[in-house]
Order: sequence, then structure tokens, then C-alpha cells
Amino acid sequence: MKLYGYFRSSASYRVRIALALKGLSPEVIPVNLLKGEQKSESYRALNPQGLVPLLVDGDHHFTQSLAIIEYLEETYPDTPLLPQTRPERARVRSLALAVACEMGPLCNTGPLGFLGELGLNEAQKTLWYHHWMAKGFTALEQLLSISNDTGSFCHGSAPTMADCCLVPQVFNAKRYQFDLTPYPAIGRIVDNCAKHPAFIAAHPLNQPDAPKE
Repeated sequence: MKLYGYFRSSASYRVRIALALKGLSPEVIPVNLLKGEQKSESYRALNPQGLVPLLVDGDHHFTQSLAIIEYLEETYPDTPLLPQTRPERARVRSLALAVACEMGPLCNTGPLGFLGELGLNEAQKTLWYHHWMAKGFTALEQLLSISNDTGSFCHGSAPTMADCCLVPQVFNAKRYQFDLTPYPAIGRIVDNCAKHPAFIAAHPLNQPDAPKE
């Protein structure tokens, strides 16, 4: 098994958490997004989208972080990342998608880079980022706060796919100095995740391509 990714990519981070939770240790192959390695002919031969992550398991190539996590869930069922009942699974998926589909795509390197091409300066790009983070985290905080299914983690007492998505988004928000104090439920869950060995192992600064100080 091989995982192509970038240490600071939130989508790669999601998959690293899922892999670590399931006790899987693929060969990690860094793809430097800032150097444009994802656009190289050799990488596009593997993933025509030119995105990370890419998981290779035997003869199979998988793209898109949540599809990869679903594949891992079905193929390696130990340490499940989805609960048992259909309503619970739907809730976890909805929380994960709220991050991966509504928040992440607006604030990754592609859109932010294009905003620069349109002439926006760094302050304006940060304003864009904060606007969408506030909208997304406000809704997510309410979803977590109103449900009795929220526990130590997004759902119950064990990490799920939802936590795999939430933690990387919070990491990125902190990079942009986004104020997370209005979101106590999110903060509590992320603090619990930060103590878990799988989340520690998957942290961007613990990856082989992270800058060494």
C-alpha cells in the first residue's frame, strides 16, 4: 500500500488519520504541492486530477479522501470509522461532508492561489478564508451541540470519519489565525483527538516531508 500526499494537505491528513486509526502503515510518497509536483506528467499518469491524496492498494488506485476512507472502512473493518446503525452512519457522514465538501474546497491551495491571480492580496485572501470558516464552523458547532449523539468525539466515545475531517480543518484554521474560541464543542473534541495516538501519528509536523527546524 502506498499513500501519495502532502504533509499540510487537509485531504491527505484525513486519510492519514483513518489509516492510523486502523493500524495501517502504507509507504508514504510526498507530493509537494507548492513545487507543483502534483501537475507533473508522472503524477498525472497516476491521478489525472492532479490532486492529493492518492492511495494505491495492490493494483487499485483511489482518489478523493472520503472515498478512500470508505474503501478503508469496507476493506479493513477493524476499528470501525462508521457506527453500526443507518441513522448514526448518516449523521457521521453528514458531519464529515459538511467539512470536506462545504469548507475545505473553498479554502485550499487551488482557490486561494486563483484569488491571488485575480489580484487579491494576502489580507483579502485571509478575509475570504475567515468568512467561509466562520460560516462552516458556526453550523458545525450547532450540529454537534444539539445532538445527544455527540460524545468525547463527533459521535460517541470513539473517533469516526467525522473526526478525521474535523481535525485537519481546525489545523488549517489555526494556520490562518482564525479565532476558534466561539466553538467550544469543536474545541473540546479536537482536544480529545489531540491526545489519541493515531491523531498524533497523522499530524502534519510528524510527516516525512514536513520542514525540519
